[in-house]
Amino acid sequence: MSLTPEQAQMNPVYRKRLLWHRVGMFMSVAAMTIGLVALTWILLTLVIKGFGALSLSIFTETTPAPGSEGGGLLNAIVGSLLIVTLSTLISTPIGILAGIYLAEYGDENKIASITRFVTDIMLSAPSIVIGMFVWALYVATAKHYSGYAGSVALALIAIPVVVRTTDNMLRLVPNSLLEAAFALGAPRWKVAMTVRLRAVKAGVITGVLLAVARVSGETAPLLFTALNNQFLSFNMNAPMGNLPGKIYDFAMSPYDNWRELAWGGALLLTLSVLALNVISRTVFSQKAPN
Repeated sequence: MSLTPEQAQMNPVYRKRLLWHRVGMFMSVAAMTIGLVALTWILLTLVIKGFGALSLSIFTETTPAPGSEGGGLLNAIVGSLLIVTLSTLISTPIGILAGIYLAEYGDENKIASITRFVTDIMLSAPSIVIGMFVWALYVATAKHYSGYAGSVALALIAIPVVVRTTDNMLRLVPNSLLEAAFALGAPRWKVAMTVRLRAVKAGVITGVLLAVARVSGETAPLLFTALNNQFLSFNMNAPMGNLPGKIYDFAMSPYDNWRELAWGGALLLTLSVLALNVISRTVFSQKAPN
């Protein structure tokens, strides 16, 4: 027999559950509020100090020598663009092809299961571990730091993101679409590349952009691989300046202009990552195909 609202409110079990419900809601809202306040505080501090440091010289001059005035972040910006671009060119085809393999054969063999397991581990692996791995494998063998080593380290971080995104998006394609392609006599590889992948290409592009945003601000792997360079250099086979590394160095320096450049670089990096996230969630947003 169902209880009336008045009887339910008088029920001690109901009152206890209602009390715990309200306590849980209060704690959830309080935790969310604390997180939002902390995030807003960080962003406001970054915007206030970062905009004060922005100037044309940041984009036209290289990093200054210790104790000197002026200077900019041109070498660090160019270095980051080169390193992140090369890492994207490495990670995108590998990640997409691996994601296609997992979506097509993930339920049929143990290799796909092992691949998915390793991908999940790499998603949660600390970036400094990836940097040390590339240092031991690449830098210690070549006996010098380089932009190539930095790109390899960032690519290893980006690949799992692209793999999981591609795998998840391909699994959203309805079986009816695939069965129609098979009924026309198309081989499995062609269905995967021209039908299944094309149906979710916007979602795959979103995963690539999210991977780029993920690696753009990584500092630890670059400290072990690309190191740094205070001069403008396009030689990827030598130590190369990068924005995260310069922010790390300048933030701890005793020079006021270096710390000011660190705030400006941090704002530029934040705005770049924000722009990539906005693009990935708006321009390339896609729901599950019907």
